[in-house]
Amino acid sequence: MSSPAIDLPYICTVLGNLTGIPVRLYRKHECIFYHSVIKLPKDPVCVYLDEIFSVEKHVGYFFTRHFYYYGIVTSGDLRLVLGPTRKAAPDEQELREFAFRADVPQEDVPAFVEGMKNIICLPLESVLQTLLAINHLLNGEKLSLAEVTVYDVEKQDRLPPVPPSAQEEPFGDINNNSLATEQTLLTFVRHGDKKGLLEWASSAPAVNSGTLANEQTRQQKNTFIVTTTVVCRAAIRGGMNLHDALSLSDAYIQKCESLSSYTDIFQLMYQMVLDYTDRVERLRQYASPSRLVLDVRNYILHHLSDPIRTSEIADALFLSRSNLSTRFKEESGENLSDFILKEKIEEAKRLLRYTDKPIVAISSYLGFSSQSHFTHTFKKFSELSPAEYRKRNQ
Repeated sequence: MSSPAIDLPYICTVLGNLTGIPVRLYRKHECIFYHSVIKLPKDPVCVYLDEIFSVEKHVGYFFTRHFYYYGIVTSGDLRLVLGPTRKAAPDEQELREFAFRADVPQEDVPAFVEGMKNIICLPLESVLQTLLAINHLLNGEKLSLAEVTVYDVEKQDRLPPVPPSAQEEPFGDINNNSLATEQTLLTFVRHGDKKGLLEWASSAPAVNSGTLANEQTRQQKNTFIVTTTVVCRAAIRGGMNLHDALSLSDAYIQKCESLSSYTDIFQLMYQMVLDYTDRVERLRQYASPSRLVLDVRNYILHHLSDPIRTSEIADALFLSRSNLSTRFKEESGENLSDFILKEKIEEAKRLLRYTDKPIVAISSYLGFSSQSHFTHTFKKFSELSPAEYRKRNQ
Protein backbone atom coordinates (compact mmCIF):
# COMPACT_ATOMS: atom_id res chain seq x y z
CA MET A 1 0.00 0.00 0.00
CA SER A 2 1.01 3.60 -0.36
CA SER A 3 2.81 5.48 2.34
CA PRO A 4 0.62 7.60 4.68
CA ALA A 5 2.72 10.59 3.60
CA ILE A 6 1.35 10.32 0.05
CA ASP A 7 -1.73 12.48 -0.38
CA LEU A 8 -3.47 10.71 -3.27
CA PRO A 9 -6.39 13.15 -3.64
CA TYR A 10 -3.85 15.95 -3.97
CA ILE A 11 -1.90 13.96 -6.59
CA CYS A 12 -5.11 13.26 -8.49
CA THR A 13 -6.04 16.94 -8.43
CA VAL A 14 -2.64 18.03 -9.73
CA LEU A 15 -2.71 15.29 -12.36
CA GLY A 16 -6.17 16.32 -13.55
CA ASN A 17 -5.19 19.99 -13.67
CA LEU A 18 -1.98 19.21 -15.54
CA THR A 19 -3.44 16.92 -18.19
CA GLY A 20 -6.97 18.29 -18.53
CA ILE A 21 -8.24 14.69 -18.30
CA PRO A 22 -10.66 13.33 -15.68
CA VAL A 23 -9.04 11.29 -12.92
CA ARG A 24 -10.60 9.22 -10.19
CA LEU A 25 -9.49 7.04 -7.29
CA TYR A 26 -11.18 3.77 -6.34
CA ARG A 27 -10.84 1.69 -3.21
CA LYS A 28 -11.94 -1.76 -4.33
CA HIS A 29 -15.12 -0.91 -6.30
CA GLU A 30 -15.96 2.34 -4.57
CA CYS A 31 -15.00 5.71 -6.05
CA ILE A 32 -13.47 7.71 -3.19
CA PHE A 33 -12.21 10.69 -5.20
CA TYR A 34 -12.96 12.30 -8.58
CA HIS A 35 -11.52 15.39 -10.20
CA SER A 36 -11.98 16.96 -13.61
CA VAL A 37 -11.39 20.47 -14.85
CA ILE A 38 -14.12 19.74 -17.40
CA LYS A 39 -17.71 19.69 -16.18
CA LEU A 40 -19.49 16.53 -17.29
CA PRO A 41 -23.06 15.60 -16.28
CA LYS A 42 -21.94 11.96 -16.02
CA ASP A 43 -18.52 10.37 -15.66
CA PRO A 44 -17.79 8.56 -18.97
CA VAL A 45 -15.83 5.88 -17.14
CA CYS A 46 -19.14 4.27 -16.13
CA VAL A 47 -19.22 2.34 -19.41
CA TYR A 48 -15.97 0.51 -18.57
CA LEU A 49 -16.05 -0.15 -14.81
CA ASP A 50 -16.08 -3.94 -15.21
CA GLU A 51 -12.94 -3.77 -17.36
CA ILE A 52 -11.21 -1.38 -14.98
CA PHE A 53 -11.87 -3.59 -11.96
CA SER A 54 -10.55 -6.64 -13.82
CA VAL A 55 -7.09 -5.09 -14.41
CA GLU A 56 -4.60 -7.00 -12.27
CA LYS A 57 -1.25 -5.54 -13.30
CA HIS A 58 0.14 -2.50 -11.50
CA VAL A 59 0.00 -0.51 -14.75
CA GLY A 60 -2.41 -1.08 -17.62
CA TYR A 61 -4.48 0.70 -20.23
CA PHE A 62 -7.08 -0.09 -22.85
CA PHE A 63 -8.70 1.32 -25.97
CA THR A 64 -12.42 1.78 -26.36
CA ARG A 65 -14.45 1.24 -29.52
CA HIS A 66 -13.83 4.84 -30.63
CA PHE A 67 -10.11 4.67 -29.77
CA TYR A 68 -10.28 6.53 -26.50
CA TYR A 69 -7.82 5.23 -23.95
CA TYR A 70 -7.97 4.89 -20.17
CA GLY A 71 -4.93 4.36 -17.98
CA ILE A 72 -4.97 2.46 -14.69
CA VAL A 73 -2.45 2.26 -11.85
CA THR A 74 -3.18 -0.32 -9.14
CA SER A 75 -1.66 -0.44 -5.67
CA GLY A 76 -3.18 -2.84 -3.18
CA ASP A 77 -6.92 -2.19 -3.10
CA LEU A 78 -6.52 1.25 -4.70
CA ARG A 79 -6.94 2.05 -8.39
CA LEU A 80 -6.13 5.38 -10.00
CA VAL A 81 -7.93 5.78 -13.33
CA LEU A 82 -6.99 8.47 -15.85
CA GLY A 83 -9.14 9.04 -18.92
CA PRO A 84 -10.68 9.15 -21.37
CA THR A 85 -8.51 10.85 -23.93
CA ARG A 86 -7.43 10.10 -27.47
CA LYS A 87 -4.97 11.25 -30.06
CA ALA A 88 -7.38 13.35 -32.13
CA ALA A 89 -10.68 15.06 -31.40
CA PRO A 90 -13.80 12.95 -32.12
CA ASP A 91 -16.75 14.11 -34.17
CA GLU A 92 -20.05 14.98 -32.54
CA GLN A 93 -21.89 11.83 -33.60
CA GLU A 94 -19.27 9.66 -31.92
CA LEU A 95 -19.78 11.63 -28.72
CA ARG A 96 -23.55 11.27 -28.94
CA GLU A 97 -23.07 7.52 -29.28
CA PHE A 98 -20.78 7.61 -26.24
CA ALA A 99 -23.51 9.45 -24.29
CA PHE A 100 -26.01 6.82 -25.41
CA ARG A 101 -23.76 4.00 -24.20
CA ALA A 102 -23.25 5.80 -20.89
CA ASP A 103 -27.02 6.23 -20.36
CA VAL A 104 -26.71 9.99 -20.16
CA PRO A 105 -30.22 11.51 -19.78
CA GLN A 106 -31.41 13.06 -23.03
CA GLU A 107 -31.58 16.55 -21.55
CA ASP A 108 -27.92 16.27 -20.47
CA VAL A 109 -26.53 14.98 -23.78
CA PRO A 110 -25.61 18.45 -25.17
CA ALA A 111 -23.65 19.28 -22.01
CA PHE A 112 -21.95 15.86 -22.09
CA VAL A 113 -20.96 16.27 -25.74
CA GLU A 114 -19.63 19.78 -25.17
CA GLY A 115 -17.67 18.66 -22.12
CA MET A 116 -16.10 15.72 -23.94
CA LYS A 117 -15.03 18.05 -26.73
CA ASN A 118 -13.08 20.07 -24.16
CA ILE A 119 -11.08 17.15 -22.78
CA ILE A 120 -7.46 17.58 -23.81
CA CYS A 121 -6.24 15.17 -26.51
CA LEU A 122 -2.96 13.59 -25.43
CA PRO A 123 -0.73 11.13 -27.30
CA LEU A 124 -0.79 7.65 -25.84
CA GLU A 125 2.92 7.88 -25.01
CA SER A 126 2.28 10.90 -22.77
CA VAL A 127 -0.47 9.05 -20.89
CA LEU A 128 1.79 6.01 -20.41
CA GLN A 129 4.69 8.09 -19.11
CA THR A 130 2.30 9.63 -16.60
CA LEU A 131 1.16 6.17 -15.49
CA LEU A 132 4.76 5.05 -15.02
CA ALA A 133 5.52 8.04 -12.80
CA ILE A 134 2.43 7.42 -10.65
CA ASN A 135 3.26 3.71 -10.42
CA HIS A 136 6.78 4.50 -9.22
CA LEU A 137 5.31 6.76 -6.56
CA LEU A 138 2.77 4.17 -5.37
CA ASN A 139 4.59 0.87 -5.91
CA GLY A 140 8.25 1.83 -6.03
CA GLU A 141 8.72 0.22 -9.46
CA LYS A 142 10.73 1.62 -12.34
CA LEU A 143 8.95 0.13 -15.35
CA SER A 144 9.53 0.81 -19.04
CA LEU A 145 6.87 1.47 -21.65
CA ALA A 146 7.38 -2.05 -22.98
CA GLU A 147 6.28 -3.47 -19.61
CA VAL A 148 2.92 -1.66 -19.57
CA THR A 149 0.05 -4.07 -20.23
CA VAL A 150 -2.57 -3.24 -22.86
CA TYR A 151 -6.01 -4.78 -22.41
CA ASP A 152 -8.35 -5.40 -25.34
CA VAL A 153 -11.72 -4.75 -23.72
CA GLU A 154 -13.98 -4.27 -26.75
CA LYS A 155 -14.65 -5.85 -30.11
CA GLN A 156 -16.34 -4.23 -33.05
CA ASP A 157 -19.98 -5.14 -32.43
CA ARG A 158 -20.91 -5.29 -36.13
CA LEU A 159 -17.94 -7.38 -37.19
CA PRO A 160 -17.37 -11.16 -36.99
CA PRO A 161 -14.27 -12.68 -35.36
CA VAL A 162 -11.41 -14.13 -37.35
CA PRO A 163 -12.55 -17.55 -38.64
CA PRO A 164 -10.23 -20.49 -37.80
CA SER A 165 -9.61 -21.09 -41.50
CA ALA A 166 -8.19 -17.56 -41.87
CA GLN A 167 -5.54 -17.81 -39.15
CA GLU A 168 -2.64 -17.98 -41.62
CA GLU A 169 -2.66 -14.26 -42.41
CA PRO A 170 -4.30 -14.20 -45.88
CA PHE A 171 -3.83 -10.42 -46.07
CA GLY A 172 -0.08 -10.28 -45.52
CA ASP A 173 1.64 -7.19 -46.88
CA ILE A 174 -0.36 -6.44 -49.99
CA ASN A 175 2.42 -4.32 -51.43
CA ASN A 176 4.50 -7.50 -51.73
CA ASN A 177 1.80 -9.94 -52.78
CA SER A 178 0.86 -10.69 -56.35
CA LEU A 179 -1.00 -7.94 -58.14
CA ALA A 180 -4.08 -10.20 -58.33
CA THR A 181 -4.19 -10.65 -54.54
CA GLU A 182 -3.84 -6.93 -53.96
CA GLN A 183 -6.55 -6.07 -56.45
CA THR A 184 -8.89 -8.70 -55.02
CA LEU A 185 -8.61 -7.41 -51.46
CA LEU A 186 -8.92 -3.74 -52.40
CA THR A 187 -11.88 -4.44 -54.67
CA PHE A 188 -13.77 -5.96 -51.73
CA VAL A 189 -13.02 -2.87 -49.65
CA ARG A 190 -13.83 -0.34 -52.37
CA HIS A 191 -17.18 -2.00 -53.14
CA GLY A 192 -18.06 -2.58 -49.50
CA ASP A 193 -18.44 -6.31 -50.16
CA LYS A 194 -18.08 -7.66 -46.62
CA LYS A 195 -19.66 -11.02 -47.41
CA GLY A 196 -17.31 -11.57 -50.35
CA LEU A 197 -14.31 -10.51 -48.26
CA LEU A 198 -15.15 -13.00 -45.51
CA GLU A 199 -15.55 -15.84 -47.99
CA TRP A 200 -12.30 -14.95 -49.73
CA ALA A 201 -10.36 -14.56 -46.47
CA SER A 202 -11.51 -17.96 -45.22
CA SER A 203 -9.96 -19.74 -48.20
CA ALA A 204 -7.20 -17.41 -49.41
CA PRO A 205 -3.69 -18.92 -49.30
CA ALA A 206 -1.13 -17.65 -46.85
CA VAL A 207 1.27 -15.13 -48.35
CA ASN A 208 4.85 -14.14 -47.75
CA SER A 209 5.14 -10.47 -46.92
CA GLY A 210 8.26 -8.62 -47.93
CA THR A 211 10.99 -7.68 -45.46
CA LEU A 212 10.14 -4.32 -43.91
CA ALA A 213 12.26 -4.61 -40.75
CA ASN A 214 14.89 -6.90 -39.24
CA GLU A 215 13.06 -7.40 -35.95
CA GLN A 216 9.96 -9.60 -36.17
CA THR A 217 7.50 -7.46 -34.20
CA ARG A 218 8.58 -4.35 -36.10
CA GLN A 219 8.12 -6.30 -39.34
CA GLN A 220 4.53 -7.14 -38.37
CA LYS A 221 3.76 -3.57 -37.38
CA ASN A 222 5.22 -2.16 -40.58
CA THR A 223 3.14 -4.66 -42.55
CA PHE A 224 0.08 -3.46 -40.66
CA ILE A 225 0.88 0.18 -41.47
CA VAL A 226 1.33 -0.51 -45.19
CA THR A 227 -1.88 -2.54 -45.35
CA THR A 228 -3.87 0.08 -43.44
CA THR A 229 -2.64 2.83 -45.75
CA VAL A 230 -3.75 1.16 -48.97
CA VAL A 231 -7.01 -0.13 -47.47
CA CYS A 232 -7.77 3.41 -46.32
CA ARG A 233 -7.25 4.69 -49.87
CA ALA A 234 -9.53 1.99 -51.26
CA ALA A 235 -12.25 2.98 -48.78
CA ILE A 236 -11.94 6.61 -49.84
CA ARG A 237 -12.35 5.57 -53.47
CA GLY A 238 -15.39 3.60 -52.35
CA GLY A 239 -17.01 6.75 -51.04
CA MET A 240 -15.86 7.00 -47.42
CA ASN A 241 -15.38 10.53 -46.17
CA LEU A 242 -11.71 11.56 -46.50
CA HIS A 243 -11.37 12.87 -42.94
CA ASP A 244 -13.14 9.83 -41.47
CA ALA A 245 -10.95 7.40 -43.38
CA LEU A 246 -7.67 9.09 -42.47
CA SER A 247 -8.64 9.51 -38.81
CA LEU A 248 -9.57 5.84 -38.62
CA SER A 249 -6.24 4.92 -40.20
CA ASP A 250 -4.33 6.96 -37.61
CA ALA A 251 -6.30 5.38 -34.76
CA TYR A 252 -5.70 1.83 -35.95
CA ILE A 253 -2.00 2.44 -36.48
CA GLN A 254 -1.64 3.92 -33.00
CA LYS A 255 -3.42 0.93 -31.49
CA CYS A 256 -1.19 -1.43 -33.47
CA GLU A 257 1.89 0.29 -32.07
CA SER A 258 0.69 -0.58 -28.55
CA LEU A 259 0.59 -4.33 -29.30
CA SER A 260 3.45 -6.77 -28.99
CA SER A 261 2.25 -10.21 -30.09
CA TYR A 262 1.74 -11.61 -33.58
CA THR A 263 -1.76 -12.84 -32.75
CA ASP A 264 -2.93 -9.47 -31.45
CA ILE A 265 -1.51 -7.57 -34.43
CA PHE A 266 -3.05 -9.98 -36.93
CA GLN A 267 -6.42 -9.91 -35.16
CA LEU A 268 -6.34 -6.11 -35.32
CA MET A 269 -5.41 -6.14 -39.02
CA TYR A 270 -8.28 -8.48 -39.80
CA GLN A 271 -10.69 -6.26 -37.87
CA MET A 272 -9.27 -3.14 -39.56
CA VAL A 273 -9.91 -4.48 -43.07
CA LEU A 274 -13.41 -5.64 -42.09
CA ASP A 275 -14.15 -2.32 -40.40
CA TYR A 276 -13.29 -0.28 -43.49
CA THR A 277 -15.26 -2.69 -45.69
CA ASP A 278 -18.24 -2.54 -43.35
CA ARG A 279 -18.22 1.26 -43.36
CA VAL A 280 -18.12 1.39 -47.16
CA GLU A 281 -20.89 -1.22 -47.32
CA ARG A 282 -23.11 1.03 -45.20
CA LEU A 283 -22.51 3.83 -47.70
CA ARG A 284 -23.12 1.86 -50.89
CA GLN A 285 -26.71 0.69 -50.98
CA TYR A 286 -26.68 0.71 -54.77
CA ALA A 287 -24.34 -1.08 -57.15
CA SER A 288 -22.87 2.19 -58.41
CA PRO A 289 -24.04 5.03 -56.16
CA SER A 290 -23.50 8.53 -57.45
CA ARG A 291 -21.32 11.04 -55.66
CA LEU A 292 -24.44 12.82 -54.46
CA VAL A 293 -25.89 9.67 -52.87
CA LEU A 294 -22.58 8.97 -51.12
CA ASP A 295 -22.38 12.54 -49.83
CA VAL A 296 -25.94 12.37 -48.51
CA ARG A 297 -25.31 9.08 -46.73
CA ASN A 298 -22.07 10.38 -45.21
CA TYR A 299 -24.01 13.37 -43.88
CA ILE A 300 -26.70 11.12 -42.38
CA LEU A 301 -24.16 8.85 -40.67
CA HIS A 302 -22.61 11.92 -39.05
CA HIS A 303 -25.99 13.19 -37.82
CA LEU A 304 -27.86 10.03 -36.82
CA SER A 305 -28.85 11.56 -33.49
CA ASP A 306 -30.31 14.68 -35.07
CA PRO A 307 -33.82 15.16 -36.47
CA ILE A 308 -32.32 15.55 -39.95
CA ARG A 309 -34.05 17.92 -42.36
CA THR A 310 -33.65 18.01 -46.11
CA SER A 311 -32.82 21.70 -45.96
CA GLU A 312 -29.87 21.00 -43.64
CA ILE A 313 -28.39 18.44 -46.03
CA ALA A 314 -28.93 20.86 -48.91
CA ASP A 315 -27.07 23.61 -47.05
CA ALA A 316 -24.20 21.25 -46.24
CA LEU A 317 -23.89 20.24 -49.90
CA PHE A 318 -24.36 23.81 -51.23
CA LEU A 319 -27.55 22.94 -53.10
CA SER A 320 -31.06 24.28 -53.00
CA ARG A 321 -33.58 22.07 -51.22
CA SER A 322 -35.61 21.45 -54.38
CA ASN A 323 -32.52 20.72 -56.48
CA LEU A 324 -31.25 18.23 -53.90
CA SER A 325 -34.57 16.40 -53.64
CA THR A 326 -34.98 16.19 -57.42
CA ARG A 327 -31.44 15.03 -58.12
CA PHE A 328 -31.48 12.51 -55.28
CA LYS A 329 -34.71 10.98 -56.56
CA GLU A 330 -33.29 10.75 -60.08
CA GLU A 331 -29.99 9.23 -58.97
CA SER A 332 -31.24 6.84 -56.29
CA GLY A 333 -34.85 6.16 -57.17
CA GLU A 334 -35.93 7.04 -53.61
CA ASN A 335 -37.41 10.03 -51.87
CA LEU A 336 -34.81 11.69 -49.69
CA SER A 337 -37.11 11.85 -46.66
CA ASP A 338 -37.67 8.07 -46.81
CA PHE A 339 -33.97 7.49 -47.33
CA ILE A 340 -33.13 9.40 -44.13
CA LEU A 341 -35.62 7.37 -42.11
CA LYS A 342 -34.38 4.09 -43.58
CA GLU A 343 -30.83 4.90 -42.51
CA LYS A 344 -31.98 5.61 -38.97
CA ILE A 345 -33.96 2.36 -38.86
CA GLU A 346 -30.91 0.39 -40.04
CA GLU A 347 -28.95 1.82 -37.13
CA ALA A 348 -31.86 1.03 -34.81
CA LYS A 349 -31.73 -2.59 -35.95
CA ARG A 350 -28.05 -2.81 -35.07
CA LEU A 351 -28.69 -1.36 -31.62
CA LEU A 352 -31.60 -3.72 -31.03
CA ARG A 353 -29.46 -6.70 -32.02
CA TYR A 354 -26.23 -5.86 -30.23
CA THR A 355 -27.21 -3.84 -27.16
CA ASP A 356 -29.70 -4.14 -24.33
CA LYS A 357 -30.60 -0.45 -24.40
CA PRO A 358 -34.32 0.27 -23.83
CA ILE A 359 -36.33 0.98 -26.96
CA VAL A 360 -37.23 4.44 -25.67
CA ALA A 361 -33.51 5.22 -25.30
CA ILE A 362 -32.80 4.07 -28.86
CA SER A 363 -35.68 6.20 -30.11
CA SER A 364 -34.32 9.31 -28.37
CA TYR A 365 -30.75 8.63 -29.47
CA LEU A 366 -31.83 8.47 -33.12
CA GLY A 367 -33.65 11.80 -32.93
CA PHE A 368 -37.26 10.62 -33.15
CA SER A 369 -39.81 12.98 -31.65
CA SER A 370 -41.52 10.19 -29.69
CA GLN A 371 -41.40 6.46 -29.16
CA SER A 372 -44.69 6.07 -31.03
CA HIS A 373 -43.19 7.86 -34.06
CA PHE A 374 -40.16 5.58 -33.86
CA THR A 375 -42.32 2.44 -33.63
CA HIS A 376 -44.52 3.54 -36.54
CA THR A 377 -41.46 4.27 -38.71
CA PHE A 378 -39.76 1.03 -37.71
CA LYS A 379 -42.83 -0.99 -38.74
CA LYS A 380 -43.01 0.90 -42.03
CA PHE A 381 -39.55 -0.24 -43.08
CA SER A 382 -39.27 -3.64 -41.37
CA GLU A 383 -42.87 -4.87 -40.96
CA LEU A 384 -42.08 -5.60 -37.30
CA SER A 385 -42.24 -3.53 -34.14
CA PRO A 386 -38.88 -2.81 -32.45
CA ALA A 387 -39.74 -5.26 -29.65
CA GLU A 388 -40.62 -8.00 -32.15
CA TYR A 389 -37.42 -7.38 -34.12
CA ARG A 390 -35.28 -7.59 -30.97
CA LYS A 391 -36.95 -10.82 -29.87
CA ARG A 392 -36.26 -12.45 -33.26
CA ASN A 393 -32.72 -11.20 -33.76
CA GLN A 394 -30.96 -10.48 -30.49
